[in-house]
Amino acid sequence: MSVNGKRRLLSAAAVGLGALGAGELIAAARGGSVIDGVGRLAADTAPVPVVEATVAMSGRHDKEVTRAGVAVGAIAATAGIAALPERLRGPAVAAFGAGAAAAALRGSTRSTAGAFGGVAAAGILRAGLRRTPTGLGGGLLWAATGVGMLAAAETLVRREDRLHEERVRRVGPMGSHTPVPEDGFGTEPGLSPLITKAGRFYVADVNSRPPRIDPNQWRLSISGKVAHPLRLSLSDLADRAVEFDAVMVCVHNTAGSGRAGNARWLGVPLTELFDHAVPESGATRLITRAVDGYTISLPLAPLRSGEWPGYLVIGMNGEPLAPEHGFPARVFVPGLYGQYTGAKWLTGLELADETHVDYWVKRGWPREPMWINPHARIDVASCASSGSGKFTIAGVAWAPPQGVSAVEIRVDETDWTPVELGSELAPAAWRRWRTIADLPPGPHTIQARVTSRSGEVQEGTPRPPFPHGPSGFHAVTVTA
Repeated sequence: MSVNGKRRLLSAAAVGLGALGAGELIAAARGGSVIDGVGRLAADTAPVPVVEATVAMSGRHDKEVTRAGVAVGAIAATAGIAALPERLRGPAVAAFGAGAAAAALRGSTRSTAGAFGGVAAAGILRAGLRRTPTGLGGGLLWAATGVGMLAAAETLVRREDRLHEERVRRVGPMGSHTPVPEDGFGTEPGLSPLITKAGRFYVADVNSRPPRIDPNQWRLSISGKVAHPLRLSLSDLADRAVEFDAVMVCVHNTAGSGRAGNARWLGVPLTELFDHAVPESGATRLITRAVDGYTISLPLAPLRSGEWPGYLVIGMNGEPLAPEHGFPARVFVPGLYGQYTGAKWLTGLELADETHVDYWVKRGWPREPMWINPHARIDVASCASSGSGKFTIAGVAWAPPQGVSAVEIRVDETDWTPVELGSELAPAAWRRWRTIADLPPGPHTIQARVTSRSGEVQEGTPRPPFPHGPSGFHAVTVTA
């Protein structure tokens, strides 16, 4: 390609950035987002290996990576459109705008603002490509304007998010506000606290941003194959709620990663809701449905009998659920991976038969709920003093719902040795552990494993999350 050809493509990309910024700002002014709509479409339709690779590489920043990927893809597509013959550019831009609008209008939370922004971006793109800037200054102006409008759009969205968070906080306490529990370990630098603060708790879902739900207007419906359909407000649920401690773990939590958190939850036992609604004989599954239509379903029989203790959760660590954690309500069955434990941003519970198919089943994951594999994580591996071989090794371990009975470590593939356990907060919660290891000079690899109260020993063979959950020992390397 000639130098002039490369310059034209770069100028077209700058026009694409400007058009994207304008469309996103127009959408944001109306409470929507072009980028988020396309990002959700990508998450829903991309091949599973692509999704898994993105999650593995981006870790806790998968949403930001998705947004950036959408923006880069849109700009690259603009350069591709500019390279087409003139007679094909108009239809290509029209298809570009129609695709963005269609992405915004998908699902039950369809965004007309996002669709309007997508169409506006396509119109601006078409006009810009007709007079693609030839000089450096023109291209820089388009690019700078696009970046400025993207920043302004993000500012508008974050402002609305902060206002919504304030409305959520005004709901009031959701729990007893009892003192933070202790396990006898106190504070160890680097060791995870016994209770994970909401702001430090991992977030994993297919939405780019949490929906904004009015707490005063929200009602939970319990419908389907029930004798007595119910509609309940937050205050109705709070009157029946109890506190419990449990760890929540993402199915993508590979060895040693941070997609796990331990909290004190406030929720209504599902058995109590079933007692009031009275499931009919044909009901075999509980469908938990979010405001965007996303569903997770669970077998009804073990939930109704209490074999699987499940809760309709409305509070976390004494406060209402934060928007990113599912406000106003979510279902949580301690011991199931987060992907299977119940939907966030609930709008209803529906009792149905076996014909319902969930989002993740359509994406190739197993239909039946997946139980968390026991895991021990090393948080601390530090030397007490310079020149000393004494290392403090500490971390957290979980094996819900049975609980942790033992944690062991080994150094350089030697024998496993037990460590000290903190007091158990609850069988479904994580348990902290620590020990002192006297290591000879040189590098050493330390591994940890847990044994559950039911006798299950942590699986040491590494396995990726898809499709049966991750396994493998967490290992760290230190030098004495």
